[in-house]
Amino acid sequence: MTKILAVAESKHGAVAGVSRETVTVARTLADSLGGTVEVAVSGAPGGELAEWGADRILRFDPGGEDAGGPDPFAAALSDHIRTHGCRAVVFAATATGRDLAPRVAARLGVSLLTDCTGVEVAGGALVTTRPVFAGKALARVRALASPALLSIRPNVFPPRTAPREGVRDELHAGAAGNRPGYRVVGFEASQGASLDVSEATIVVSGGRGMKGPENWHILADLRDAIGETAALGASRAVVDAGWRPHAEQVGQTGKTVTPKLYFAIAISGAIQHLAGMRTSGVVVAVNRDADAPIFGVADYGIVGDAFEVVPKLAEAIRGLRQG
Repeated sequence: MTKILAVAESKHGAVAGVSRETVTVARTLADSLGGTVEVAVSGAPGGELAEWGADRILRFDPGGEDAGGPDPFAAALSDHIRTHGCRAVVFAATATGRDLAPRVAARLGVSLLTDCTGVEVAGGALVTTRPVFAGKALARVRALASPALLSIRPNVFPPRTAPREGVRDELHAGAAGNRPGYRVVGFEASQGASLDVSEATIVVSGGRGMKGPENWHILADLRDAIGETAALGASRAVVDAGWRPHAEQVGQTGKTVTPKLYFAIAISGAIQHLAGMRTSGVVVAVNRDADAPIFGVADYGIVGDAFEVVPKLAEAIRGLRQG
């Protein structure tokens, strides 16, 4: 029977939210091919993934001093795929997925289709849709490798419940001799980072038009008015100027985001920035320049001073939430 393997992610011992999307895509492919879904997870039990379509859940525990790195998990995944076979492997196009997926692809000697925004079975073949040319066009790519390895862009595929039995099993460590040439000594959380911009469903981004870091509280107030699903973002010019940390940078040299709602505040809309947010669901732009390129991709545009518009917007949102 055809098997699809989804690779789940964990944070602080719990399954990351993006894993529901990964399992949903795997479940969709398996249903199209009349197959089953296996889910591999490291660092968390993962039992709840049965609710999203996992027929079998493989838990990996590398143990030892190498537990923090991706290589032990990559070796275990590669050995499992070689031994048991599967039609496709689905990763998330997150920082963790971008670190892990290429290692698995290299071990298996197959190509990797990254940052997919569409996945389907057409004529018995797996076909993906991927943004190309900085998001200006979409390419449909047929996977020729076996197994087909792909990563999906977060917040593009809505999770759907599809309860299964979710049989528990262990994913054993990879073959001997695969020890990495490094040792992870610890992790340090970013200061004040409540929600990663690439995982947020709503992003409030600011540009050079905010005039300085001392004005960022205006955007933070809008984020707080929206609630815990929102995160702050920034353009490259802002990060290069040292106003905001690189972890918040949205764009070609920063992070690619696909929120349901994207606020572009005082951002002109350079092509490098558009490449990182073009696939957002709804884009709201606020800019004093009526000819700013950002209005070309915005669903709603406000021509005005951000220092006047944004506080009123935050106040209106608070009123709606309280009402």
